[in-house]
Parts: sequence; C-alpha cells; structure tokens
Amino acid sequence: MFGIPGKQAVTLTPRAAAQITKLMTSAGHAGLRIGVKKGGCAGMEYTMEYVDTADGNDEVVEQDGARVMIAPMAQMFLFGTEIDYEVSLLESGFKFKNPNVADACGCGESISFKEAPNL
Repeated sequence: MFGIPGKQAVTLTPRAAAQITKLMTSAGHAGLRIGVKKGGCAGMEYTMEYVDTADGNDEVVEQDGARVMIAPMAQMFLFGTEIDYEVSLLESGFKFKNPNVADACGCGESISFKEAPNL
C-alpha cells in the first residue's frame, strides 16, 4: 500500500525470521501481524499478534519461511523497519530498528514518529 515496487516494507534479520517461523510452527498460525497503537509514555507502541489469515489490506512480507502481516494503519509508520530478535541475560524479544522514529522512551517500549513533511 505504501511500498516501493521491488522493496519489502520491512525486513527481518535471520534471527527474527527463525523466531517467527518457530512461533508460527509451534502455535499453528499463518503468521504474525504487526502494527502500532496509541499508548506508552512516548505516544505510540508496537503491537504483535498471531493471525490465521491475512486481511485483504495487510501488507504481507515473507522472508526465509517467516510471514509477517502489516496492519493497514501501521504501514506508513513501519516502512523501512528492520525487525531483529535479541536474546540477553535479562530479556529476549523482537527489536524494531525503525528509521521513522523520532523519539523513544527509556524502557524502549514506546515511540513517537517524525512529522510527515507538508507536500
């Protein structure tokens, strides 16, 4: 919907693709839908949920066996994002490297986006 022909809306690192594939297989779902919603101290939060079918307006990204659906209202906020999966001593989880983010809170769970230029 907001894409550039020949370029995926988001990319997955090999670790993220492996983790998404593992989750899809173990839970028996068709993929993982990502989006954004209002919330958190910086204004917006990422959302993730299992899905069994893609919505007709979802942007579907398939990479290395993983399938990610991007909710329609989130596509313009997530375009160009790289999704990684990191494991540390204290936590593990998906990390979004999003070029559209202007600011993030200290906990890393909440973000705000750059203003769109007036055209």
